[in-house]
Amino acid sequence: MHCHVAVSQDANPQQAAQVVSRSVQDAFGGKGCDIACIFFSSHFSEDVQSLVDIVRRNLAPKVLLGCMGAGVIGGTQEIEDHAGLVLWGLSHPSMQVTPFHLTPKKNGEAISLEGWPDMPKGHPAPQTFLLFADPFSTPIDELFVLVDHNAPGSAAIGGIASGGMDEGEPRLILNDKIIESGVVGVAIQGGVELRTVVSQGCQPIGERYVVTKVDRNVIQELGGIPPLERLEATLKALGELERQQAANGLQVGIAMDEHRAEFGQGDFLIRGLLGADRQSGSLAIADFVQEGQTIQFHIRNPEAAGADLHYALSKEHALFPTSPPKGALLFSCNGRGQQFFQMPHHDIAMIHQHLGMLPVAGFFAGGEIGPVGGKNFLHGYTASMALFYDSPSLERR
Repeated sequence: MHCHVAVSQDANPQQAAQVVSRSVQDAFGGKGCDIACIFFSSHFSEDVQSLVDIVRRNLAPKVLLGCMGAGVIGGTQEIEDHAGLVLWGLSHPSMQVTPFHLTPKKNGEAISLEGWPDMPKGHPAPQTFLLFADPFSTPIDELFVLVDHNAPGSAAIGGIASGGMDEGEPRLILNDKIIESGVVGVAIQGGVELRTVVSQGCQPIGERYVVTKVDRNVIQELGGIPPLERLEATLKALGELERQQAANGLQVGIAMDEHRAEFGQGDFLIRGLLGADRQSGSLAIADFVQEGQTIQFHIRNPEAAGADLHYALSKEHALFPTSPPKGALLFSCNGRGQQFFQMPHHDIAMIHQHLGMLPVAGFFAGGEIGPVGGKNFLHGYTASMALFYDSPSLERR
């Protein structure tokens, strides 16, 4: 496997595209690559076609895939509030790549996605899907239903394009096309082992409770008690600093397997707390839950986010200590970054610290796609990663 990343902060789109495409071309010996991922800041929103034309002319990748981001990630940098262009290439002789564009279609009040590709034979599911979605037109739940139906057991990794404030602004790229709606993606089969790491960056607080009464996303009882009472008791037991953090970042963790005796990192799907009803004592959260599921309150803060990412990457490194990944894609929430961590390049630096100086690329997303507990979800405030290993690592498990 061969992987390379190139970064430019030149505000001139043509010069930036020449620099990154020539760098990747040279690294591949002029032979092109199987997948090239391109991520660009909103500074280039009016020049996307020229970026694409130059990259395709110089590099000629089999698949060119990417999108706009509120910031971009590449090399050793997380580029925020400045012009940035990142190009990442990957090649493997046994890898098959199937690009596709899923287009939204209205059916009355419902929106569906059309355009699922025919997969090459010889590499049955599960595959891994890289997916980049437009925030204004994509029915995300429908996207995951499509993946589960057409490729059971497959992992989806990627993010929601960001940096645009209106429909059509967060541009998507698929080969020579600039796309303004739906989802662009590529299915990867054979040749490489693609592993996913999702760090949700929250700290559990208080006890775990079983949902005993619920209406869709409104929890009415936790262990027979109004959930607001449970929450107030949890907050009262916290120290002053944790109470302040809870005021700004209170979340709810839904256990992915309520039958587990112990719960740890990665065992909860983190969802936002939307509001409370003082009269009934109910709580509304940003997902549907069912009676019998287990939840635990969480708080979001830089220390918890850093510790969670450290744990996730340490766990990954321990699996293959002598065979690190050859490349990585990183999709960080646009609520992370320097403003949140009070330091630059936090997430990419931690990847390099744990997994070595591998080529990393990505962007700051408006929502991060990644699997938790074997199911694909859309997350917030998350760092979602795709790690590319040589396939022999499958034999070392």
